[in-house]
Amino acid sequence: MPNNKYDCLKLDNQLCFPLYAASREVVKRYSPYLDKLDLTYTQYITMLVLWEHGSITVKDAGQLLYLDSGTLTPLFKKLEEKGLVVRARSKTDERNLIVSLTEKGEALKDEAVDIPGHLASCIRLEPAEAMQLYGLLHKLLGAEA
Repeated sequence: MPNNKYDCLKLDNQLCFPLYAASREVVKRYSPYLDKLDLTYTQYITMLVLWEHGSITVKDAGQLLYLDSGTLTPLFKKLEEKGLVVRARSKTDERNLIVSLTEKGEALKDEAVDIPGHLASCIRLEPAEAMQLYGLLHKLLGAEA
């Protein structure tokens, strides 16, 4: 409990700080694996969505990834330059841009399949703790886990 009105400004009293620091640490641990795939972390999580869905609208990808179109447009453009995805207007509604995996993008899944296991082995949480944290983080995001 804060003792004075400024205790709320102490770094140790900020929920956001351990979330920020933990996020940076986890992303850093992905780096050696993602470097081999020539992907950034943001490109990787985008590819996770595409590997799950195959094709998706930019709007739907943004909702799943908590990213806005200003971030997604250059992200998808870079993935397209790498030959991993193609972008095309929807035939039924030209306002929608659909992003789809290429054969090369689909094949990259085989190279990425071991990454979650590598990360799970270097994060110091028991499986039950990891699931509890997962649920709490999704609650914080306003989603249902």
